[in-house]
Amino acid sequence: QVHLVESGGGLVQAGGSLRLSCTASTTIFSGNAMAWYRQAPGKDRLLVALIMPGGTANYADSAEGRFTISRDNAKNTVYLQMDSLKPEDTAVYYCNEYRVGWAYNLDYWGQGTQVTVSS
Repeated sequence: QVHLVESGGGLVQAGGSLRLSCTASTTIFSGNAMAWYRQAPGKDRLLVALIMPGGTANYADSAEGRFTISRDNAKNTVYLQMDSLKPEDTAVYYCNEYRVGWAYNLDYWGQGTQVTVSS
């Protein structure tokens, strides 16, 4: 069974922090790079951060230095620690496998978790 369950979003003031969690089914998680994506209202979904199975991470410029992605391979869980949040970080955050061409070839998405940053 395929599933992605994101949690941890909420309303926070600018400068605050949130920690997102995502539990994935083994078919999605095991041995794959995982990523966090976000979609603001009226905008395309964007890649925020990705992490390889061994732990190497990469970040979008907007997240570099403020967000930290991590994973627990024993729990099929990926995390996103978000610090120094800005109003422009407001979006629905999703996790999923990372693939080249992900915008076109990832068919299944979870419900996401809403992050709202007030100024």
